[in-house]
Amino acid sequence: MENSESILLEIKDKIAFITINAPKRLNALNKHLIQKMSNLLCELSTRTDVRVLIITGSGNKAFVAGADIKEFSSFSKKQGEELSQTGHDLLFNKIATYPKPVIAAINGFALGGGLELAMACHIRIASDNAKLGQPEVSLGLIPGYGGTQRLTQLIGKGKAFEMILTGQVITAQEALHLKLINYVVSQEALITKSISLAKNMLANSPNAIKKAIKAVNATYGNIGLQNEVELFGQCFGTSDFKEGVQAFLEKRKPNF
Repeated sequence: MENSESILLEIKDKIAFITINAPKRLNALNKHLIQKMSNLLCELSTRTDVRVLIITGSGNKAFVAGADIKEFSSFSKKQGEELSQTGHDLLFNKIATYPKPVIAAINGFALGGGLELAMACHIRIASDNAKLGQPEVSLGLIPGYGGTQRLTQLIGKGKAFEMILTGQVITAQEALHLKLINYVVSQEALITKSISLAKNMLANSPNAIKKAIKAVNATYGNIGLQNEVELFGQCFGTSDFKEGVQAFLEKRKPNF
């Protein structure tokens, strides 16, 4: 793997700053980065010098622009289901149930798997240039990293249907209005605001915070997430998937 693709870590004042660093692909997630992020989360979970995590993307164009579509463009239904399940197990569910607060600092595009990563975090702060969406239907797919469930939980069934079925990309201000994100700030203020929120959490009992995260998450079951994994896998190998991915790679509109 190229040295230009990595997960960067900085720890300061009990806050872990995690930066997804794949600038050539607008920080798009692939198996390598998901595994590296998963390993890092495991390490930080037991470190006493880390009590809050802030996740962001390198540069000012993208938080995470999506998943690496080339990586799964020829997958079968079984491989597609395994892709989704592995992503849930290694990263997305791990963040959602993490015992320490995780803040997403969304510094640009958060599309597909990028928005799903942000939604797995406990709190989302976006810069005013951020664009958010679940455009998977344009590829002949559905969101496969928790998007069908977490988007619905955050903004409600009607608007979630609208975003997922149209594949529309919305602005940070629209996302704030929908309560998809907690705050919108300037690009310059993004990390500062994230640190401010983290410091508010640092003043509180880490044990109580751990229990609070667990209690809130208990409201939401895993049945929907498991259904998503299976339905996501079923999309692979279809003619719509083949056309959607081919059109994306050829930079044209799909002909469904």
